[in-house]
Amino acid sequence: MGKIYTVMGKSATGKDTVYKRLVERFDGRFKEVVMYTTRPIRAGEKDGVEYHFVSIPEKEKMDAEGKIIEIRRYDTVYGPWWYFTADDGQIDLSSGDYMMITTLAGYENLRDYFGKENVIPIYTDIDSYTRLHRAVERENRQKVPNFSEVCRRYLADEDDFRESELERLGVTKRFINDDLNRCLEEIADWILK
Repeated sequence: MGKIYTVMGKSATGKDTVYKRLVERFDGRFKEVVMYTTRPIRAGEKDGVEYHFVSIPEKEKMDAEGKIIEIRRYDTVYGPWWYFTADDGQIDLSSGDYMMITTLAGYENLRDYFGKENVIPIYTDIDSYTRLHRAVERENRQKVPNFSEVCRRYLADEDDFRESELERLGVTKRFINDDLNRCLEEIADWILK
């Protein structure tokens, strides 16, 4: 039986980069799960790679068909955005291991759906100053930067990933991403144990 390794962390902790490098490093071990979102595509992203970018009516249709495993709503300065994992045939634990990016709430729902023994958390973390600095730099590369959204996301993550929630869900192992190569080595060693 395969496992689902869930890379998660607050925004700008480098989880997307960690995820991509782990998939490359373990060349073929992990099947990827592409999540869905209703948010607009960012500069440099490709539909079906970082996310499946769908409209709200498309999301509602999938929900009505019972295809959504876990979903999160973010009330952004642009309006509501949803991120979700769908039961769309991407995940079949009898065929091997998977790796995906999710949130703490997403991890909980996946764990409840597939079983605690089958969903493994990989929690990336970084100090608050570095995280905020990275988020501002990333937003500044957008065609129309919106720093109000950076602030909203920062504060929302502080609440979503609060210590009491991490503890409640048994997420005790942290991978500090202040040096990407060291962080990747630590995660790879931990996965191989």
